[in-house]
Amino acid sequence: MTEPRIPFDNRQYWEARLREHYSLAGVGYLRLGRRYNEWMYRVRGAVFDRIVAEIASREPGTGWRGSHVLDVGAGTGFYVARWHSLGADVTGLDLTDVAVRELSECFPAARFVRADIGGPMAELPLAPASFDAVSAFDVLFHIVDDAQYARAFSNIAALLRPGGWFLWSDNFIRHDTERVTHQASRPLAESVRLVEGAGFEIVDRVPMFVLMNYPADTTARLARWAWTALVAPALLGEWFGWAIGAALYPLERGLVRGFKESPSTELMVCRRVR
Repeated sequence: MTEPRIPFDNRQYWEARLREHYSLAGVGYLRLGRRYNEWMYRVRGAVFDRIVAEIASREPGTGWRGSHVLDVGAGTGFYVARWHSLGADVTGLDLTDVAVRELSECFPAARFVRADIGGPMAELPLAPASFDAVSAFDVLFHIVDDAQYARAFSNIAALLRPGGWFLWSDNFIRHDTERVTHQASRPLAESVRLVEGAGFEIVDRVPMFVLMNYPADTTARLARWAWTALVAPALLGEWFGWAIGAALYPLERGLVRGFKESPSTELMVCRRVR
C-alpha cells in the first residue's frame, strides 16, 4: 500500500531555514552563498528604486512619504529599509516567528506581524483597505499550494485602498508550471488571470534579472546549463561568489534597463481598480 503523501509545511520549512541562515542568502538563492546574493540584492534594489520613482512621477507632489505600505514576506527587511528610505510608514508581514522577532528589533519604528498571506482573510491581523501599496518580492512563488496562491491575490487586493499599488516579482514562465519542494514557477497567463480576477490592472512588467538569476522562463537545456556553469564557482566559497557577482553586476544593471522581457525573474506593477 502506498503511504499517504504528507503536505509540504511551508511555515516549518522557512522557520528552520531562517533559524540557520538569517541572511540575504537565506531569503535568496541559498546555494550561491551570502556574497553572491548581496550582489543580486543590489540589482533588486536598483530595479525597485527605479520603479517606485516612476510610480511617484505619475502623481507629482505626492510621492511615497507618509504612505502606508505592507511588505509581504519581509524576511531580513531589505525592502522594509527601502520603503523607509522613501518616508513610508511600513508594516511587515512574514510567515515566520524568526523574521518577525529579528525585524522588530532591527526596525523598532515599524510594525511586524506573523501571518500567512495565502490563508483566510479573516486570519490576517490587518484592516481591509488600509494600505496605499503592497510589495511581495520573491515571495508568492513560495506558496506551493495553488488555492492558497490564488487566495493571496484576493487578500492583497482587499488590503489595498482603491487605486493602491501592488509590486511583486515572479518567474512568469511561458510553459507549464515547474515545481520543487518549496517553490512553484507558474505560467504568466495564470498570474495575469489571477491578478486581474482579484481586481488589479497590470501597469507594467520589467526584468528583475537577466543573467544573474536562474533562467526559469526557458526550457532550453543549453541555456540552463550555461547559467549553471556561469555561477558554479560561487559554490566553491564566498570569495568566488563575491568575484562573480562583482563582475556580473554592472552588466546586469544595463541588461535589466535595456531588456523588455527576461528569461528570469521579472517585476510586475499592478494597480487596484476595483
